[in-house]
Parts: sequence; structure tokens; C-alpha cells
Amino acid sequence: MQRRLSLWFALQTLIGLSLLCAAVYGVTAWNFQQKSQEELDQQARLAFHLLNEPGPGSDALSLQHKLEDFLSSHRNVSLSIEREGRRVFHAAPAAEGAWIWAEYQEVLKGGGGRVEVHIGLDATQDARLLRRLRWTLAFAVVLGTLLVSLTGALLVRHGLQPLRQLAERTSRITPNVPSVPIEALEFDQELRPWIAQFNVLVARLEQAYSQSKAFNADVAHELRTPLANLIASAEVELARPRSSQDMHLLLLSNLEEIRRMSGIVADMLFLSRADRGEFLRTRQPACLSEQACAVLEFHEASLEDAGLRGVVVGEATAALDVSLVRRALSNLVGNAIRYAAKDSTIVVSIRSADDGAEIAVENEGPPIAPQALDRLFERFYRGTAARDGSEQHHGLGLAIVDAIARMHGGRTFAHSQGPVTRIGFTISASIDEATAAAQ
Repeated sequence: MQRRLSLWFALQTLIGLSLLCAAVYGVTAWNFQQKSQEELDQQARLAFHLLNEPGPGSDALSLQHKLEDFLSSHRNVSLSIEREGRRVFHAAPAAEGAWIWAEYQEVLKGGGGRVEVHIGLDATQDARLLRRLRWTLAFAVVLGTLLVSLTGALLVRHGLQPLRQLAERTSRITPNVPSVPIEALEFDQELRPWIAQFNVLVARLEQAYSQSKAFNADVAHELRTPLANLIASAEVELARPRSSQDMHLLLLSNLEEIRRMSGIVADMLFLSRADRGEFLRTRQPACLSEQACAVLEFHEASLEDAGLRGVVVGEATAALDVSLVRRALSNLVGNAIRYAAKDSTIVVSIRSADDGAEIAVENEGPPIAPQALDRLFERFYRGTAARDGSEQHHGLGLAIVDAIARMHGGRTFAHSQGPVTRIGFTISASIDEATAAAQ
């Protein structure tokens, strides 16, 4: 960029100086031409004055003497006179040079007839001055272009110094070295918006890189246990002869572990799409209370086995993806069923808010510690791993709820006060806002 700017600067200087010098030369040449024309006019008036001068010496010989005396005092003038098509006087140019000629006609007084006067003016000195001026201006253009280009290149180099400093600062950022945000105030005002955007980009990349590392570590940890179980059970069964029934039971057990791992992989793929900032392409108006009733109906058998009841309180309509919202509600209800006290009621509360709708699932059970509330929506996090059946769940249910909420432009929340735990999420736009946006 420095070379390109310097070349453009030199080209601009060359064109500018050339136009300026051409204007100076043109004005000077025009002034010389005007001066020569005025002098020719003056000499023509003098010549006609001599031709019209009365007196005894008005014959041809006397007139010739007058004109010769006139030319002797004006050596830079040449004169030729014709009267009625006949040349009566002619004085050739005294020397070679750049002569300017002009023709004048006038009727002499006293019946002298029409006279044509051809006057030449020696402009050699003016031509010499113009030639010197032309070379001087050309030299000035070349020298001025070189000087201005040199100083321009130095100024461009100095002006681009902040960019080189910025490039040097950014080159220090590597995956193995934690990056420090570049201080925008250290650079010029024009670079500060770019630096701010670069800092935001680097922060996002670091966050994504950290999430990827943590996610891969968690996935490896979660898949290691079922894979180890599969390998161990297969080695035990293959250590000695087994009946077909035993092998059938082994395959059923392995199939259950494989399905569990398949569920982990499917949930991982879903969360990876949410992490890329994927939003919903289609959102249809739907009644949230109807979706909640459908989810409770799906979990009806689990509720009966756990001795629980489920109710829906409130109503709201929002633009949403029905299948995803049902999945989030199902995860919340399933989580509440696992931890709710027997003979209690699981409440699905729905209400409209200024910025959308809010859905929450409440259950009575053991309280959740404040430090655990902040981590409920983390991947592979289990609040109470010692509870019965916790090994059957891989800790991605609430993380999926958080992803679905973000895909709807909302957020998740969790509260635990006494025996009541309330976990839910919001949806960004109500039906009125969705309809207005569609229109």
C-alpha cells in the first residue's frame, strides 16, 4: 500500500505541476504575442502617418528617404508597401530570426489611393525567452515531481507507521499465548473503530476456542465411561463360552449403551449449531399453554410412577418453533420429575412479558445451592451426582434448554428458595411483535 500511495502521489504531483507550468507558459506566450501585436499596430500607424504627411517631399524618392530614416531607427522592423497592386517600397529583414508579419490597408488622404502595408517584427528575443522558459518549466516539473515524490513517500511511510505497529501487535497473538486486548487509545482516531472490532473478534475467537477445548474434554470424559463398559462387558463375556441367551442379554446391554452415546452425539450436534449463533428460520404463532399440556401428557406415565401431579398455569401466545419449545419443556419437566418430592405438584407457569413470553417449571424438592444455580445450564453438569439414576443422564438437558432459548432470542433463569425450585426460559417476541415483523 505504501508503494501504491507513493506512486499515486507522484503521479498527482506530475500532473499538477505540468498543468501549472503549462498555464504559466501559455500566459507568458500570450503576453508576448499581445506585446508584439501592439508594437506592430504602433509601427503601422507611424508608417501611415509618414505616407499621409503633406509637404514638398511627397514624391517617391522623398518618401523612400523618409521610410529608410524610419527603419534605421527601428532595426527590428521590416516594411513593404504596395499601392494599387504595385510595390513602391520594400525593406527586407535585416537578419534571420523569428519574424511576425501583419498586413494593414488604408486609403491615403488627398486621393492617394489605397495602400497595403506589410510590417514584420523581429520576435527572436521573445522566442529565445520562451524557449528558455519552456526548458526551465520542464526542468521544474521533473525536479519538483522528484522532490515532492520523495517527501511524499517519507510522509506516507510515517503516516502508515501506526499500521505497522498494529500489525506487529497482532502478530503476537497465537493460540498458545493468551492475547491482551489492543489499547485503542494508543493509536490514531481513524484506527480505533477497527481496533475495537478486532478486539471483539479476538474475544469471540478465544471464547469459541475455550468452549471447544472444554467441550471436547467433557465429551471425551462422558464417552469414555460407556465405551469402557462396552469393552469390559465384551471381554468378560468372551473370556469363556456363553449360551445364546447370555449373548442376547449382552447385546441388549450394549445396545442400551450405544443408544446413550448416540443421544450424547445428537445433543452435541444440536449444541454446536446453537454455538455458531444459528437462529430460527421459521417461527409460527402458537399457544404456549397447549404446548405445555402436550408435554405433561407425554410425561403422564412418569408422573404417575413418581407419585406426582402436573398442572399448567397461565397462558400466552408467541412466535416459536413448536418442536424445539416442546423439547425444552420436556427437558425441564423431566428434570423436575427426577428431583420433585413425592405427592407434590409440578407447576408449568406461563405469562406474557413486555419483551415476549416466559415459561417456568416449578417443583418441590431439595434446595439447590447458590453456587450450583450458576452452573445448571453448563454442559455435562450434574447438580447432585449422588442421586439415584443420575448416571443415566449425561447432563445436557438444561444446556439444550439454554440453547433453544438463545435460538428464540431469549434467556434462561433458575431460582431456588426453600423447597421450591423454579427453572425456565423466555422467548423474545410476543405474537403482536411477530405479526408486525411479518407485515
